[in-house]
Amino acid sequence: MESAGPLTGKVALITGAGGAIGRATAALLAARGARVAAVHRPGADLTELRAALPAGAEPLFLAADVASEADVRAYVAATVQAFGRIDIFFNNAGIEGPQAAIADYPVADFRHVLEVNVTGVFLGLQAVLPVMVAQGSGSIINTGSIASIIGSRQMSGYIASKHAVLGLTRAAALEAAPAGVRVNAIHPGFIESRMLSDIARNLGGDADSLVGRVPAGRLGAPNEVARAVAFLGSDESRYMNGAELVLDGGLTVG
Repeated sequence: MESAGPLTGKVALITGAGGAIGRATAALLAARGARVAAVHRPGADLTELRAALPAGAEPLFLAADVASEADVRAYVAATVQAFGRIDIFFNNAGIEGPQAAIADYPVADFRHVLEVNVTGVFLGLQAVLPVMVAQGSGSIINTGSIASIIGSRQMSGYIASKHAVLGLTRAAALEAAPAGVRVNAIHPGFIESRMLSDIARNLGGDADSLVGRVPAGRLGAPNEVARAVAFLGSDESRYMNGAELVLDGGLTVG
C-alpha cells in the first residue's frame, strides 16, 4: 500500500467504485491522501471495497444509478456537501452487455449498455464540470477501453459505447480547458476482473486464454490502472488534456 502524500487535500469522486478497477483506484487514491467519495450500484455488496480502503480513510459511500440524472446530481451534491469541492472525478462506471453478433444483439440490451456507458458518463460530466469550473481547477478521468480504439466481434454495444466515451472526452477537454479543468481518458485492455472473466466465458474461453494475445504475456492488474488514474488526477499531469493512456500490455500496438 502506498504511503499518504501526493494527493493530500484533494477530493476524489469515483463511480463504479465496487468493481475491480474502481475499488483499486479508491484504495490507492485514499492511500495517497485523497478524501474519497465512492459511488456504487444500489444494493451492491461493499465488503471488498471497505476491506481495500486504508484504515482511517473515512470514505463517503453513495448509492446511485449513473444513468439517472437525479441520482447523478445527488451524488455530486452529496460529495460537495461533505467535502466542499471535487478535485478528481474518475468517471468509471460501466457494463459490458451481452456477447452476440449484431444480427442477434437484443435492442433492449444495446440501449441499456449505451445508457450506462455513454449517458452515465455524459451525466457525470454535466454535473461535475460546473463544480470544477467554479473552482478553476480539477481533473476528470473517463474510463474508455481498448474498445474505444479498436473493434471486436460480438460486442457491438460495448464497442459503440466506448468509442462514444472517447468522443465525449475530447469534447469535454476542449470545453473545460479555458477554466483550468482537464479531461483525459484511460483505455484498459485485458485487466483481471469479473468483467473480463465473464466476457471470456461467454465467448467460450476463460481469462487466461486471452494471455496469448498480449505481447506482455500477462493480464493487467487493477492496481496498474489505478496508478494511471492517480497520475492523471495529480498535478504531475497538469499539462495533459484530451489525452489517452492505453494500458494493454502492447495489445493494440500492431
